[in-house]
Amino acid sequence: MKRAIFPGSFDPITLGHVDIINRSVDLFDEIIIAIGLNYEKKYLFNIEQRVQFIKDTFAGNPKIKVQTYEGLTIHYCQEIGADYILRGLRNPADFEFEKAIAQTNRNLSGIETVFLLTSANTAFISSSIVRDVYRHGGDISSLVPDSVAKLKQ
Repeated sequence: MKRAIFPGSFDPITLGHVDIINRSVDLFDEIIIAIGLNYEKKYLFNIEQRVQFIKDTFAGNPKIKVQTYEGLTIHYCQEIGADYILRGLRNPADFEFEKAIAQTNRNLSGIETVFLLTSANTAFISSSIVRDVYRHGGDISSLVPDSVAKLKQ
């Protein structure tokens, strides 16, 4: 079984994340959207909300699961038997940052990272932009899946 994890904070999940996940479904037998827990970070949405956003977004796809984890991503991969880490790339800065992490992960564990380029129509979207628009009362419906967009300010 080819199992991949797509790690992140998903605060909140965006249409860019959805794009990467939907395009990678045929590459793997199972994709686990893995929400990393970092107690030092302040989140806009609590963990239960973030899990529910993802479950609602992918409710019709049995190949996609959502779980939470703590600690190193490679340790989580080893714990659940994931062979791949899935990451999306929006721009050259993402590539440089993600390349260093991927090389470290492979060096420490042998786990490969698979990169997909985001689609042009979602490449500008980031969770931090969505959070900023949301905090200031803006319309996020063109940036996030319906599970998030239905939130009332």
